[in-house]
Amino acid sequence: MNAIKEGNFSFKGQNGHYKGKVRDVYSINDDLLVMVVSDRISAFDVVLPRAIPYKGQVLNQLASIFLDATSDIVPNWKIATPDPNVTIGYKCEPFKVEMVIRGYLTGHAWREYRSGKRQICGVPMPDGMIENQKFEDPIITPTTKADHGHDEDISRDDILAQGIVSEADYIKLEKYTHQLFQRGTEYAADMGLILVDTKYEFGKKDGKIYLIDEIHTPDSSRYFYADGYSERQLAGEPQKQLSKEFVRQWLIENNFQGKDGQSVPEMDDDLVSSITERYIELYENISGENFEKGDDRSIMTRIETNVNDFLTTEAL
Repeated sequence: MNAIKEGNFSFKGQNGHYKGKVRDVYSINDDLLVMVVSDRISAFDVVLPRAIPYKGQVLNQLASIFLDATSDIVPNWKIATPDPNVTIGYKCEPFKVEMVIRGYLTGHAWREYRSGKRQICGVPMPDGMIENQKFEDPIITPTTKADHGHDEDISRDDILAQGIVSEADYIKLEKYTHQLFQRGTEYAADMGLILVDTKYEFGKKDGKIYLIDEIHTPDSSRYFYADGYSERQLAGEPQKQLSKEFVRQWLIENNFQGKDGQSVPEMDDDLVSSITERYIELYENISGENFEKGDDRSIMTRIETNVNDFLTTEAL
């Protein structure tokens, strides 16, 4: 199967290009962004050596569904999805923080808790909790948005003290984060899932706050199956997850957590195929829809044609 690992497109009106860990973002006339969601996969802030076929399509289409489903809460950047791997939207000035919200003690928060810490990002965590236990109320644990290297935990107080976000804007970001998480939680429950934790990114355009990037995808969120959650907790068993955590666990088992001196383990064809299958499973379980694979015979030509046709037709 073909996969999108590197892209170097030429779009109508293009005047800038930024390559992220997973997304390639093209600026159009300093007003719009074309976001190409590649099949690259990252973990522990490191891009892994093999691309995962259809992963980008899964992420792009799930994000599109949830941007539409939450547009009544906060306006978002999306204008259209002219290709399975592409979203076109408004160019916003991003806030330099990611709003991470956690409903359960798992992942990074659990690793911090297990090490003895009882506070994360300035937010206290009670004694006596166990892995995957639900918090009494969801907690917001922001991170810095690093241009290079690792994102870092940061407290609300430090964000305000450093002037990264104004207090007035940060209050709005907190409100939107809670509202979006509540909506995502309700949607997940309808699908027999638990939205465990997620992150949101916001930006500003013409003085107005917009939700940007992806939301509620398996790369930005963690889901548990609701059925059997309580029984597994009581038995001290791991929860059945729908998230990218299985990739992180494979890396941890192979002695890689993105630390200095560590090498990414070899990813063979069977592993890559299994990750593709898991992402398609994630899509179908989260969306409730069958996944239809995009034409992968000439992906790069397909993307460039679809985007340029849209930009020309819409006279943007």
